[in-house]
Amino acid sequence: MQRAIAAALKAKDEIPVGAVIVQNNEIVASACNQKEKLNDVTAHAEILALRQAAEKLGRWRLEDCVMYVTLEPCPMCAWAILQARLKAVYFGAYDTNYGALGSVIDLRNPANSKMKVYGGIMENECKKLLDDYFSNMRGKILS
Repeated sequence: MQRAIAAALKAKDEIPVGAVIVQNNEIVASACNQKEKLNDVTAHAEILALRQAAEKLGRWRLEDCVMYVTLEPCPMCAWAILQARLKAVYFGAYDTNYGALGSVIDLRNPANSKMKVYGGIMENECKKLLDDYFSNMRGKILS
Protein backbone atom coordinates (compact mmCIF):
# COMPACT_ATOMS: atom_id res chain seq x y z
CA MET A 1 0.00 0.00 0.00
CA GLN A 2 2.93 2.31 0.58
CA ARG A 3 3.73 2.17 -3.15
CA ALA A 4 0.11 3.05 -3.98
CA ILE A 5 0.35 6.03 -1.61
CA ALA A 6 3.58 7.09 -3.31
CA ALA A 7 1.81 6.89 -6.68
CA ALA A 8 -1.11 8.96 -5.32
CA LEU A 9 1.31 11.69 -4.26
CA LYS A 10 2.29 12.12 -7.93
CA ALA A 11 -1.27 13.15 -8.84
CA LYS A 12 -0.67 16.87 -9.33
CA ASP A 13 -3.94 18.85 -9.43
CA GLU A 14 -5.87 15.57 -9.37
CA ILE A 15 -7.74 13.70 -6.66
CA PRO A 16 -4.82 11.80 -5.07
CA VAL A 17 -5.56 8.16 -5.80
CA GLY A 18 -2.78 5.71 -6.56
CA ALA A 19 -2.89 2.11 -7.72
CA VAL A 20 -0.27 -0.58 -8.17
CA ILE A 21 -0.62 -4.05 -9.62
CA VAL A 22 1.58 -6.81 -8.28
CA GLN A 23 2.44 -10.20 -9.79
CA ASN A 24 4.61 -12.64 -7.83
CA ASN A 25 5.63 -9.90 -5.36
CA GLU A 26 6.82 -7.64 -8.21
CA ILE A 27 5.12 -4.39 -9.22
CA VAL A 28 4.09 -4.63 -12.86
CA ALA A 29 2.10 -1.36 -12.99
CA SER A 30 1.80 1.86 -11.04
CA ALA A 31 -0.49 4.82 -11.76
CA CYS A 32 -2.23 7.82 -10.30
CA ASN A 33 -5.37 9.68 -11.34
CA GLN A 34 -4.83 11.67 -14.53
CA LYS A 35 -8.32 12.77 -15.58
CA GLU A 36 -7.38 16.45 -15.69
CA LYS A 37 -3.95 15.94 -17.24
CA LEU A 38 -5.20 13.64 -20.01
CA ASN A 39 -8.65 15.24 -20.32
CA ASP A 40 -10.02 11.70 -20.08
CA VAL A 41 -12.88 10.75 -17.80
CA THR A 42 -11.63 7.14 -17.70
CA ALA A 43 -8.10 8.06 -16.55
CA HIS A 44 -8.58 6.80 -12.99
CA ALA A 45 -5.53 5.27 -11.33
CA GLU A 46 -7.02 1.78 -11.44
CA ILE A 47 -7.84 1.90 -15.17
CA LEU A 48 -4.40 3.27 -16.04
CA ALA A 49 -2.72 0.58 -13.91
CA LEU A 50 -4.80 -2.15 -15.61
CA ARG A 51 -3.74 -0.82 -19.02
CA GLN A 52 -0.06 -0.75 -18.00
CA ALA A 53 -0.17 -4.27 -16.58
CA ALA A 54 -1.94 -5.64 -19.67
CA GLU A 55 0.65 -4.03 -21.92
CA LYS A 56 3.60 -5.24 -19.86
CA LEU A 57 2.28 -8.79 -19.49
CA GLY A 58 0.86 -9.00 -23.03
CA ARG A 59 -2.61 -10.07 -21.92
CA TRP A 60 -5.75 -8.55 -20.44
CA ARG A 61 -6.50 -11.44 -18.09
CA LEU A 62 -4.62 -10.66 -14.89
CA GLU A 63 -5.79 -13.59 -12.76
CA ASP A 64 -2.34 -13.99 -11.18
CA CYS A 65 -2.18 -10.35 -10.08
CA VAL A 66 -3.45 -8.25 -7.18
CA MET A 67 -4.13 -4.53 -6.95
CA TYR A 68 -3.37 -2.13 -4.13
CA VAL A 69 -5.31 1.13 -4.40
CA THR A 70 -5.60 4.02 -1.95
CA LEU A 71 -9.38 4.44 -2.37
CA GLU A 72 -12.13 1.87 -2.81
CA PRO A 73 -12.80 1.61 -6.56
CA CYS A 74 -15.80 3.32 -8.15
CA PRO A 75 -18.24 1.28 -10.29
CA MET A 76 -16.32 1.91 -13.53
CA CYS A 77 -13.03 0.79 -12.02
CA ALA A 78 -14.51 -2.09 -10.03
CA TRP A 79 -16.11 -3.53 -13.16
CA ALA A 80 -12.86 -3.20 -15.12
CA ILE A 81 -11.01 -4.91 -12.27
CA LEU A 82 -13.54 -7.74 -12.25
CA GLN A 83 -13.27 -8.09 -16.03
CA ALA A 84 -9.48 -8.31 -15.72
CA ARG A 85 -10.03 -11.17 -13.27
CA LEU A 86 -7.61 -9.96 -10.61
CA LYS A 87 -7.13 -12.36 -7.69
CA ALA A 88 -7.61 -9.67 -5.06
CA VAL A 89 -7.93 -5.97 -4.38
CA TYR A 90 -6.52 -4.29 -1.28
CA PHE A 91 -7.78 -0.75 -0.76
CA GLY A 92 -7.10 1.94 1.80
CA ALA A 93 -9.94 4.42 2.34
CA TYR A 94 -13.57 3.42 2.03
CA ASP A 95 -15.62 5.45 -0.47
CA THR A 96 -19.03 5.97 1.12
CA ASN A 97 -20.27 7.86 -1.95
CA TYR A 98 -19.18 5.69 -4.88
CA GLY A 99 -17.49 2.59 -3.43
CA ALA A 100 -18.32 -0.42 -5.58
CA LEU A 101 -16.52 -3.20 -3.72
CA GLY A 102 -18.61 -3.17 -0.57
CA SER A 103 -19.31 0.33 0.74
CA VAL A 104 -22.22 1.42 -1.45
CA ILE A 105 -22.58 -1.59 -3.72
CA ASP A 106 -20.55 -4.73 -4.32
CA LEU A 107 -20.21 -5.45 -8.02
CA ARG A 108 -18.78 -8.87 -7.26
CA ASN A 109 -22.35 -10.03 -6.66
CA PRO A 110 -23.84 -9.46 -10.15
CA ALA A 111 -20.52 -10.58 -11.67
CA ASN A 112 -20.64 -13.79 -9.61
CA SER A 113 -16.98 -13.14 -8.80
CA LYS A 114 -14.98 -14.81 -6.08
CA MET A 115 -12.31 -12.09 -6.16
CA LYS A 116 -11.07 -11.29 -2.66
CA VAL A 117 -11.39 -7.73 -1.37
CA TYR A 118 -9.66 -6.31 1.69
CA GLY A 119 -10.51 -2.76 2.75
CA GLY A 120 -9.06 -0.40 5.33
CA ILE A 121 -5.39 -1.14 4.57
CA MET A 122 -3.44 1.87 5.91
CA GLU A 123 -6.82 3.57 5.95
CA ASN A 124 -5.79 6.60 8.02
CA GLU A 125 -2.89 7.44 5.72
CA CYS A 126 -5.00 7.03 2.59
CA LYS A 127 -7.89 9.04 4.02
CA LYS A 128 -5.50 11.82 5.04
CA LEU A 129 -4.33 12.21 1.43
CA LEU A 130 -7.91 12.79 0.34
CA ASP A 131 -8.85 14.99 3.30
CA ASP A 132 -5.80 17.20 2.75
CA TYR A 133 -6.54 17.51 -0.97
CA PHE A 134 -10.18 18.49 -0.48
CA SER A 135 -9.34 20.83 2.38
CA ASN A 136 -6.81 22.56 0.14
CA MET A 137 -9.35 22.77 -2.68
CA ARG A 138 -11.95 24.34 -0.35
CA GLY A 139 -9.32 26.84 0.78
CA LYS A 140 -8.63 27.85 -2.83
CA ILE A 141 -12.35 28.27 -3.54
CA LEU A 142 -12.95 30.38 -0.43
CA SER A 143 -9.97 32.67 -0.97
